[in-house]
Amino acid sequence: MLLRRKACAALIFAILFLMLASQSIQRRHFLPLSLTLPVIAVMPTSRERSCGCVESCLSDLGGSNWFQQRYDPQQQPVLRSTNNLMDPTELRWWLVHLQRSGNNRTLEEVMAEMFKVIPSPTVDFRPLPSLCHTCAVVGNSGRLRQSGNGKLIDSHHSVLRMNKAVTRGFEKDVGNRTTHHFVYPESAVDVGGGVSLVLLPFKLRDIEWLTSALSTGKVKMTYMRVKDRVAADKNKVLVVNPAFFKYVHDHWTEHHGRYPSTGMLAIIFALHICDQVSVFGYGADQQGNWHHYWEDNRYGGAFRKTGVHSAEFETHIIHQLAREGKISLHL
Repeated sequence: MLLRRKACAALIFAILFLMLASQSIQRRHFLPLSLTLPVIAVMPTSRERSCGCVESCLSDLGGSNWFQQRYDPQQQPVLRSTNNLMDPTELRWWLVHLQRSGNNRTLEEVMAEMFKVIPSPTVDFRPLPSLCHTCAVVGNSGRLRQSGNGKLIDSHHSVLRMNKAVTRGFEKDVGNRTTHHFVYPESAVDVGGGVSLVLLPFKLRDIEWLTSALSTGKVKMTYMRVKDRVAADKNKVLVVNPAFFKYVHDHWTEHHGRYPSTGMLAIIFALHICDQVSVFGYGADQQGNWHHYWEDNRYGGAFRKTGVHSAEFETHIIHQLAREGKISLHL
């Protein structure tokens, strides 16, 4: 009996010893680790993001299979040098399928002349973990009237406008800041200091025009009379890569229309240079008219069907981008 009691006491002592030792080990080794768990749980989220935005970064492809199937992060949206030439298939499509120029010069020759007048861009569009680069893409729709979006538009880091956009007199609705102004020869306007003129070259002649408009002024005609000179900061001029047209046509507008519109190209361009994108002034106004916010046009519906763009399909894509959380759409 005495031996049995001693054995039980020894067993109880051993159990108590093991429990105390276990608690000591847990306090010394596991408790500090548990205190670091909140940091471990949070840090990967910030490391995984390519930019400094709190909510999301456009270049992070997760969360939308639809977007991931269309967005190509390897796309180069601007021409940088004569070494930045196109794939032969893309070049053929751009030269033949868009707006033929009617001359026998090569892209290499025309680009070489252009880069004698403007420097090859050095701007880096890659996202930075320390920055959340927000962009407002401002269309020219009459729906901007009475919108009161001016301050919101101007609050973005970059403000992208296009063609003959007017701000004076409409600041309350459209803002007054511009950082990038998209044009082609037939829609060209002078741009102010500090603004990047962004050429959309729908044809080889457009690049020839840019070189001339910033130097000699010899090119006065494309398929119509155009501005022979344009005021712009040569160091800030950007030329959209012709291959980018093909990319947007294949991946985004999916061959609806002969080629994408200026407005569509500007939005997809923004997806490649910005971390977050807000879109303003696209589509018909509240009365269903398609016209520019600075004009009154009884026949604004003519803008809906140009014969080369598909307004309906492009509108569908823009709304889908908003549904996927990739743009903020202000109607």
